[in-house]
Amino acid sequence: MAGEVPGKRCTGCEQTSSPVAFARDENRSDGPQMRCRECAAECGAADCRRRRGAITRSVRQWHRDATASGGLSTRREARRETRGRQHHLKRDHGITQAEPDELLAARAGVCCIRLTAPAIHVDHCHDTGRVRGVLCFSCNAALGQFKDRPDAIRRAAAYVEGIAWKPTLVAPGVYQLPS
Repeated sequence: MAGEVPGKRCTGCEQTSSPVAFARDENRSDGPQMRCRECAAECGAADCRRRRGAITRSVRQWHRDATASGGLSTRREARRETRGRQHHLKRDHGITQAEPDELLAARAGVCCIRLTAPAIHVDHCHDTGRVRGVLCFSCNAALGQFKDRPDAIRRAAAYVEGIAWKPTLVAPGVYQLPS
């Protein structure tokens, strides 16, 4: 049978099909998957329904992951965000979600500096790691840009208030800085 095209036998439907009917599997030495594309799709859908209790979810609920074979992550977006926030607070600040919630309740949910913006970022001292409070994004970023240096923050406040920050010539070669 010299003119016959070699085929591959599917373990799902047990039919022999052309290699084009099988998806590629990099982990297999012969190349294609064990099941044809149709059987793999049916098996995957049935397996998903069985594991999830026959609950179908929209594709929009899953996190996009370019490295995953299907382009979607194994965790839903909402669950990923919740776990991510909890993990971040524990890892970076050593606190649980309850502690920032208490700080927010004490400040009525507003930034400690601006007093109007909603506070959502945990502020901490970079030297000691101690949590100072909950600030809005802008104030938290500003403190980070000033490297938590009170003298720089005071000069910035004086600048904003209109006090010129330039030295005054007292004597030749002697300058006095504004206090």
